[in-house]
Amino acid sequence: MAHKIYGMSFGSVYPHYVTKAEKKRRTKAEVDEILRWFTGYSQEELEAKIDDGTDYESFLAEAPSLNPDRTLIKGVVCGVRVEDVEEETMREIRYIDKLVDELARGKAMEKILRSEQ
Repeated sequence: MAHKIYGMSFGSVYPHYVTKAEKKRRTKAEVDEILRWFTGYSQEELEAKIDDGTDYESFLAEAPSLNPDRTLIKGVVCGVRVEDVEEETMREIRYIDKLVDELARGKAMEKILRSEQ
């Protein structure tokens, strides 16, 4: 089943991630760091994807290198346990949602990026 978010441009979702972080005194740069860690995009590639209307599904499918440590992301987002989401693309989206939630909750970047496991 295709989800409505798949067809949305990643650039239309991205400002919501930034707003969520900034409301909690975190930064756009930190959101970008999370997204680069998760996808393997360079900052320039990330900005191009945000600006060019790439849909969310393609944003993930075209990522240079999805971080293998993303499978260490556990927890609940929007009442759904992210590691239990069966549909692969939706699970990847929920992983990103969870990382941004952790950032907004004040978690240290090293822990968000799973470098202290």
